[in-house]
Amino acid sequence: MRTTAPAAATPRALRDRAARHYVLNGHSTSAPPLPAGLYLVATPIGNLRDITVRALEVLAAADLIACEDTRVTRKLLDHYGITTPLAAYHDHNAAEARPKLIARLAEGAAIALVSAVLAALTLSGLPTDRFLFEGFLPAKEGARRARINELKRIPGTLVLFETGARIAATLADLAAELGPRQAAICRELTKLYEEVRRGELGMLARAAAQAEEPRGEIVIVVAPPDRQAEVGAADLDALLRQALERLSVKEAVAEIAAVTGESRRGVYQRALALAKERGHGR
Repeated sequence: MRTTAPAAATPRALRDRAARHYVLNGHSTSAPPLPAGLYLVATPIGNLRDITVRALEVLAAADLIACEDTRVTRKLLDHYGITTPLAAYHDHNAAEARPKLIARLAEGAAIALVSAVLAALTLSGLPTDRFLFEGFLPAKEGARRARINELKRIPGTLVLFETGARIAATLADLAAELGPRQAAICRELTKLYEEVRRGELGMLARAAAQAEEPRGEIVIVVAPPDRQAEVGAADLDALLRQALERLSVKEAVAEIAAVTGESRRGVYQRALALAKERGHGR
């Protein structure tokens, strides 16, 4: 999926077109040229064959691939004979890496950002019409509970990453803050020991507390609140204030409008007022 394009793009002819191909079933295929912009690409979590031809074309034709773990993504690229350079992009380096990626886009680059969230969302059996990918919650209990309390206002399915060492504590906090919502624990998706456990958060938390520490990659998917009531002014302001801590006004408006279903214009007006209060001046 292409999401953005730079204001001024470098002519495609100026880019190195060498090795723009991928290998599928033993056959080397040329990848069509990509217009400049940012592309979100769904990639496999475990089984390397769980990928589309379109994804391979984008990965092969991109100037750069941004990913959380370059070692994991490199295995995928090597499997399909793709030589596109990789750049690490995750929570710990985002402040430094993001401006560099934006600068490359402004210069006319085509950048692919890989993601493996949708498999868990699909297998969970929970609503997919509106969801929020949160990534990892804070490691410390107090900060984790505070963030979960903020997320309870989101009228959509929540998708979280977690480690085996923290899964029991996180489920206990989710159950305490969100109540008896339905959830799914997805582990090692598309791999040999794939496992999906579904149930109410309290039940899943109790089971995790009594079980051995699970291994592998874990995704927690939590159902939205039972009542999809219209977001109140106080809740909207709270969500916007939190978003403005880490995003520009434009980015915060897009995120909050998407997860709440409120009109972008109304959210934008509220965001401007809050940004002015905070001294953003934008």
